[in-house]
Amino acid sequence: MVPIRSLSHMIKSIFFYHPESPAAPFRLLERAGEDPAGSRPQRFYPSAPLLAQDQFTNISKDLSTNLDRIKNIFSARDNSDFVIRTFEIDADTDRIPAFIIFFDGMADSGQINEAIIRPLLKNHYCKGDSPDTIQRLIGSMLVEQCTLKDVIYLEEVVDAVSFGNCALFAHGCEYAFLADVKNWGRRSVGTPQNEAVLRGPQEAFVESIRTNTALVRKAVKDPALIIEHISIGKRSKTPCALLYIKDIAGDALVCEARRRLLGLDIDYLFDSGELEQLIEEKTYSLFPQMVATERPDKVCMALASGRVAVMVNGTPFVLILPSVILDYVKVTEDAFVRAPYSLLFRFVRMIAIAISLLLPGIYIAVAYYHQHMLPADLLFAIEASRENMPFPSVFELLMMEAAFELIREAGIRMPSAVGPTLGIVGGLILGQAAVAAGIVSPIMIIIVAMTGICTFAVSNYSLEFALRISRFGYIVLGSAFGLMGIAGGIFLQLVSLCASYSFGVPLLSPVAPKMRFTVNDIIPRAIWKRERLPDYVNAKKAKTQAKISRKWTRRRN
Repeated sequence: MVPIRSLSHMIKSIFFYHPESPAAPFRLLERAGEDPAGSRPQRFYPSAPLLAQDQFTNISKDLSTNLDRIKNIFSARDNSDFVIRTFEIDADTDRIPAFIIFFDGMADSGQINEAIIRPLLKNHYCKGDSPDTIQRLIGSMLVEQCTLKDVIYLEEVVDAVSFGNCALFAHGCEYAFLADVKNWGRRSVGTPQNEAVLRGPQEAFVESIRTNTALVRKAVKDPALIIEHISIGKRSKTPCALLYIKDIAGDALVCEARRRLLGLDIDYLFDSGELEQLIEEKTYSLFPQMVATERPDKVCMALASGRVAVMVNGTPFVLILPSVILDYVKVTEDAFVRAPYSLLFRFVRMIAIAISLLLPGIYIAVAYYHQHMLPADLLFAIEASRENMPFPSVFELLMMEAAFELIREAGIRMPSAVGPTLGIVGGLILGQAAVAAGIVSPIMIIIVAMTGICTFAVSNYSLEFALRISRFGYIVLGSAFGLMGIAGGIFLQLVSLCASYSFGVPLLSPVAPKMRFTVNDIIPRAIWKRERLPDYVNAKKAKTQAKISRKWTRRRN
C-alpha cells in the first residue's frame, strides 16, 4: 500500500508549480546569467566532464604480468568465446613474444589472421630497417593493414575489447595496440517501421551508433555539427552520443544535457527508453518530455532548430530534447508537402487526438446526465438499442475498451504475419458476437471503434499511450460528474502540463507562456516564410533564412 505522504508528494509534484530554490530544476533562461525573478544569477554549467576519472592501471613491460591480468579480468577459463592467441613477432635480430586477445563473434577473426598475425609472423616490411623501439616496429608492420591505436592503460584495453576490437601485447612494450576489427551482426539501413511517411526520406536509424551518426552527418553536412562521445554505465560502458550544432544550440541547453548524461550512476544501460526515464524531470507525468524518433530527417530538423539529440548504441531510437506538446502532433511530412496540405493533415491529427481522448467520456456524461443535449430521434434510437442490455453503459464501455486494448496488445506481440489478422478478425468477431448476444449495444461498438481509429491517427507512440491512459480517467469522471467532471479533468490535465518542463522549456510552449515567435508551431507556414527559429529553445542564431528567401520573385530593374 502506498503511504499517504508519498501519495501526496506525488500529486503535488504532478499538479503544482514549484518556485525556484537553490536546488531548483534547470530552466532555460532567455540570456545567460539572467534570472526570471531577478534575484540571483543563473548557476554555472561547466563544459568539462563532471565525473572524476578512475585510477587507471598502467600496462606492464612484462608480458606474463599482462597475460595474468587479462585472464583474471575476462575470466578466461569460464568465457568460451574469449580468445587468447600467443605467438612470436619476427624482428630483425630476435623473436619477440606477444599475444592477441579478442571475443569470437564480435571481432573479425579472418581480418585478425591476415592483417595482424600473418604480417607479424612473417615480417617483410622492416627487415634491415633497425627500428628504434618495439612500438615503432609493430606500428610500421601493421599501419598499412588496419587502424591501430596505442594505449597505456589496461582499462582502455578492456573497454575496447568488450566493444569488439582486438588488443595486441608484446614483451618489453609498455603499450598495447588496439585494432578496429569489429564484425558483429548488424542490421542494414531500412525504412521506418513506426513513422512511415508518403513523401520524404525513407531511411531509418539502426542499432549501430556509428551508422546513425553517419546518417545524420550525411544529411546535415555542416562542419559545426558536434558529436560528443559519452559512455554511460559503470559496467556496460554503453557508447552514447550527444549531437548539436555548435553555433546554433544554446550553451546552457548543451551543458545541461551533458550534465544529466554524465551525472548517471548506474551499472548498465541498454536502450534509449531507459535513458529517457533517467534524465526526464517528471517521472510520474503521463505526457512524454522527450521525442523518440527513428527518422534521421527528423533529428536533422531538430538540430537545425537549435535542439540537442542523444543517441544510444544498440537502439534505433534517438532522443530529441527539449520538446513541447506540439512536437507530438507534427510529422516530418508536414515540411515536405505544400502548406495547405500540411495544414489539413495537422488539423485532422488534432481532431483525432481530441476524439480519442474525450469521446467515450463525453458519451457517458451525455447518456447519464445530459440527455436533453441530444436530438429526440437520436435519443430514442440510443434508448431503443439499450432496451434489453443487462449492464450499465459505463460498464459496457470499460469492458469494450479493455477488450480493444487486449486485442491491440495481442496483435503487437504476435508474429508479424499473424498480428494484423488477429486484430481485424478478433475485433469483428468480438464486436458482432457481443451485439448478437445482447451484451453490448451497437452504439457502444461505434464509440469504441471510432475512438480506436482516432488513436491510430496519433503520430507519436508515447503520446498515444498518454491518451489511452487518460481516456479511462475521463470515462470515470463523466460517469460520476457528467460534463462538469470532463471539464474538471481537462482543467487538471492543463494544470499538470503547465507545471511540466522539458530541459527548462515549458511543455505548453509557445502557447503558455506565449512566445514572441511561433513559427510553424500551430499553423504550418510555407517554407519561404520560416525566417526565425522557435523562441523557446533560445538558440544562438535566431534567423534561419533571409526575409525574402525566394529572390527570383524580386522585380528586375
